[in-house]
Amino acid sequence: MTVAGIGERIGMRVGRGTMGVAAGLIMVALATVGYTLPPPFDPAPLNVDPAFHSLPAQPPAERRAVTATAGISTQDITVRVRGTTLGATIRAPLTPGRHPALVFVQGAGAGLRDEFTTQAEWLARAGIVTLVYDKRTVGYDFRHRDFGLLADDALSVLAELRKRPDVDPARTGLWGVSEGSWVVPIAASRSDDVSFAVLVSAPNVSPLRQVSWALGEQLDRLHAPGGVRELLIRAMGAVDMNFLRHDAEPALRRTRQPVLALYGTRDPSIPFVESTRALTRALTAGGNPDYTIRYLDGADHGMRLHGGPFAPGYLETLANWVTGLPGTARPAVPLAGATPVQRFEASDVPVAPWYAGGAVLGLTLCLAAVGYVAGPVAAMVVRLRGRHLPAEANARLWPPIRRRFRQMAWTALGLLASVMALIVLLVLFSVNQAGAWPAVLAGWLVVRALAVLMLLQEVTAVAAVVSALREGWRPSRPQHVAIAGVLGGTGLLLVAAAYYSLFALPW
Repeated sequence: MTVAGIGERIGMRVGRGTMGVAAGLIMVALATVGYTLPPPFDPAPLNVDPAFHSLPAQPPAERRAVTATAGISTQDITVRVRGTTLGATIRAPLTPGRHPALVFVQGAGAGLRDEFTTQAEWLARAGIVTLVYDKRTVGYDFRHRDFGLLADDALSVLAELRKRPDVDPARTGLWGVSEGSWVVPIAASRSDDVSFAVLVSAPNVSPLRQVSWALGEQLDRLHAPGGVRELLIRAMGAVDMNFLRHDAEPALRRTRQPVLALYGTRDPSIPFVESTRALTRALTAGGNPDYTIRYLDGADHGMRLHGGPFAPGYLETLANWVTGLPGTARPAVPLAGATPVQRFEASDVPVAPWYAGGAVLGLTLCLAAVGYVAGPVAAMVVRLRGRHLPAEANARLWPPIRRRFRQMAWTALGLLASVMALIVLLVLFSVNQAGAWPAVLAGWLVVRALAVLMLLQEVTAVAAVVSALREGWRPSRPQHVAIAGVLGGTGLLLVAAAYYSLFALPW
């Protein structure tokens, strides 16, 4: 081996060592970003009221057996509401006389009426006229939700139900689950036609507090690394959706009707102790003592056991309370049932600072995408104009750099795709969490490994460009565009990844 060859190898070793040190220092700096930049989020342990340490048992009369065998009629109707028409189905007992009536108000999502068929038929056979309707699709989507508009829909549907001769207008109420429990109090506060309100799995805190609490609980059950929660919480803080900070208590304070609130002790989606506090605080402040709060053992968010059959006592409690009105409006024991356990407070998610807001994040992704697109376009221009470029170094130095840029673009795309896949994975496992933690941990490791790979590629690409310049390479204008676009786009993504704690320690 020649002396020149040995020198070249020694220089290569020094170069790699230098790059390794540079990559390590940059990674430490990026890891520091995740710790030093706001918003901080660390929910405190919940200081539970002594009343929740051991709740009294639910009175047996509330859970007594209900005969639900009467014949029923079924009628499909349409109801005109603001800007659209809603399909609805009415189920009514065939027994003579006027009956209490109940309208089901949907939770989040598509809200198709078929979701409530089982309990609507059961209640109808138990002597209660029920109405289920399809939630509007006009003016309601993932980003835009007007709870006041949904409340007007519920009142319009209720008005149709009250026209029936077999309905007792003094006992017509609304039943709302989850998101629907933010809607029902608004409707009740606007109209005396609402004779009672049933709130099932009602958060009674802001949607953002509810989602962040549920996220923490689900990630804990999944044994997910702490960085996963940090990533998702910071992403939530950057989301600009006004309904996420909806305050439920003003409408509850204006609710004068009897309220039945039902919660499950195995509901991973709502902070049920704080939800109860908010409900009782608001109703008491509004001068409404007519509330009944019951915790059902083993019930989940939909009042079912592990997503299967309804929890024992749910349908009976609901039917006995509705048919017993007004006598059941003010029970001797307002709060009863199985004892709930809530470990942490439902803390509000801080609003992301301007440099981490949704607009800036979107701009960052767009600039990075433009940079990665500019690279291949510039490379194509270089190839098309290659014979006119004066520097013969293009044929030797530019192709390796171009390959690095191509690899960097694929890594960035893989990182974004893996983050989205991890979020989808968490959503899918939020219902059935058994055995999910290995998949969540593996997904998180893939995300972080791709982030580190992208960092190493950035460092080595910069080193390759600097080395080529030292060897006399004079980049053309298209090559300058490619260099600035790819290296700049990757740099932006690295800073964004640092903010979302992808480089945070411990690993």
